[in-house]
Parts: sequence; C-alpha cells; structure tokens
Amino acid sequence: MTKRDYYEILGVNKNASKDEIKKAYRKLAMKYHPDKASENDKKQSEEKFKEISEAYAVLSDDQKRQRYDQFGHAGIDSQYTSEDIFRGADFSSIFEDLGFGGSIFDEIFGGSGFGSIFGGGTRTSTYQRRGPDLQYNMSITFKEAAFGTKKEIIIPRYEKCPKCQGEGTAPGTSKETCPKCGGTGKISMSRGFFSVSSTCNRCHGTGKVISVPCSHCHGTGRVKKNRKLTVKIPAGVDNGSHLRIAGEGETGMYGGRSGDLYILINVQEHPIFQRQGSDIYCEVPISFPQAVLGANIKIPTLNGKVKMKVPSGTQSSKVFRLRGKGITSIHSYGKGDLLVKVIVETPTNLNKEQLEYVKKFAAICGEEVSPMQKSFMEKLKDLFKNN
Repeated sequence: MTKRDYYEILGVNKNASKDEIKKAYRKLAMKYHPDKASENDKKQSEEKFKEISEAYAVLSDDQKRQRYDQFGHAGIDSQYTSEDIFRGADFSSIFEDLGFGGSIFDEIFGGSGFGSIFGGGTRTSTYQRRGPDLQYNMSITFKEAAFGTKKEIIIPRYEKCPKCQGEGTAPGTSKETCPKCGGTGKISMSRGFFSVSSTCNRCHGTGKVISVPCSHCHGTGRVKKNRKLTVKIPAGVDNGSHLRIAGEGETGMYGGRSGDLYILINVQEHPIFQRQGSDIYCEVPISFPQAVLGANIKIPTLNGKVKMKVPSGTQSSKVFRLRGKGITSIHSYGKGDLLVKVIVETPTNLNKEQLEYVKKFAAICGEEVSPMQKSFMEKLKDLFKNN
C-alpha cells in the first residue's frame, strides 16, 4: 500500500514551520486519539493516530525532514527502522495538558518503547543503526551515456575500524553493561500520573558502554577512508539518472548494515546531437542544387558517418529517420532512431554571372516549381474569399 504524503496527512504545506507542524499535529491528535473513539471505531482511530504521529515524528526532525524532502518515503524507510522514526520526537510537551488518561504514554509509547499502536515489542540490548547513504555527482560525455562506460571514483566515507573491528573498544577489552539503564537501553521516568520511557542517553540505546575506547577510532568503531570504486555506467543513462550501489555508503553503527551509494549522472551537451528519450536529433545543411537534384550525403552518427539519400525536390526542414541509429533504451534492448533535419542553405555573395543564371532559372520555372509557395497562396486566397 502506498504511503500518503506526510505534509498532506498533517494538512500543512512544504514550507511550514516547526510551530505550524506541531500545532497541526496537536489538533489532529486531539481528534483521533484512541481514548476518544468508540469501541467500534477504536481500531480505525489507532491507525489514523499512528499515521499522523509518524508524519509528525519525521517532519518535526530537521534531519529526517530533509531526507524526506529529498528522497520521499524511500529515504526514510531505507535509513530508519520503525522505532527510529519516532525516536527523538517531542510528544511529551504536546500531550502533557491534553487531558487524556494518566496512562497516555503507556498506551502510546508503552513500556517497550512504542506500544501496541506503533508496533512496539521487546527491545534487544543491541541497537543496530544503518549507515547513511552517500551521493556522488558524476559528469560523463554524451557518447559515454549512449554506449555505457566504466569510471573509477574515490569516495571519502567512514569504514569499520581495522584495529577494533568496529567494536570501539581497545584490544583485550570489551563493552560493559550500562550502569545507568542496567543494559535495557531505556530510561523510565514518572511524572505524577504519567510514565515516560526514553532512550538511555549514556549508552544511546545499546545497553553497553565502552570503558577503554580504541585509540585508533576513539571508541566510534569507524575511521574515515578514501574508497576507490569502479562504477559501471549502463548504456542509455540520461541526464539526472540515479544509479544505486548497495552497501557502498557509510558503515553502520553498532553492527548495522552499511548505507548505499547513489551516483547522480550529469550528461555533457553534444556539439551536434540533442536527445529526447532514446532518439537523437541533428541538423545537416545541404546545398540548393542537392535539394533540387537530389544527392547522397554523409550523415554523422554516434558510430561514425553513414550515407543518406536526399531525394530531388527536398524542402528545407524536412526530417529523415534513420532507424536504430539512436541510443539504447536503458529499460529494454531496443535502440532509438536518429532524426536528421536537413536545412537548405541559400547561396550568398553570388557574382554577376551566377545572379544572371538564377534570374534565368526563376524566369523559366515560373510558379510551377514552388509547391509550398503555391499551396500558401491558395490558402491565402481561400481565406479572403471566405471572409
């Protein structure tokens, strides 16, 4: 099922401030909170409440919101677990004075972190975090885009520390149980009737702390390195295409999997050809005698020059199609066409003798050899006749 747009769910525009987003969520939370629904409508209210709460959790967080604006739901789903989405969102200040029952946080966020409404469950002591995605802007030539190519690139990124193997601990030592949360990864606090469960700020939800950090990575488990990659660019990519290389983003935290690398393609302009989908276009000048008498002319293609027959009487701007001389479709094995627009060049700087021949030619031809002009004049006569 396709997710709805978060901004649409909260009824705000994409330029809405944090206060506007918070106000919109508060209003909807009052309307759809399950405590206010009848037994028959409770399940529907829970789903609606979950939907608006997820939208608020993303749009109220600067980092999540930026990622959502750039990549949509795919950027959120690939980066965060369902629990991560709600982590850090300021729900407490919204619900403190709404007047719901004292078990509000138990019902919504629950002892397991996010309760039955948000699909909570028993947390494991190990909190894995997927590594961030990376983007690399690559510029290629028109011909490389048409035929495909291979490019070597260097990506600066965080990788697993070779000294501690990503554990963050000094050799010969290990992580210890967090003394603040007792290894649960969360802290429970009571405020009168309210019971709030939040991520432990000492161990960041892992349940473990490092007493003796690795000297190479300073306990982070990751070090910055330049990674050399050979990227295969498939034939048919276009300007603005995105290529995804799985697992070549930043290394994950606490054993989490690595993010992905996205290659953003920028195709340089070609001096002759223009592209539309899999077809390419070019303009080729021909002389007046070639247009009148017909000729075999050489046409540039992506594979070199080929001969093309120009029939006698060809008009300027006539388009010829050379099938299969375009670009391979990235979605199939077929190829586009080359569309050649011929432009008849009008002679300039003629000498006296040449001008005399043109005048004689015009006198001999009369109007019979000007089909386009004749057609235009007939249409013009009909226009005035009808008026």
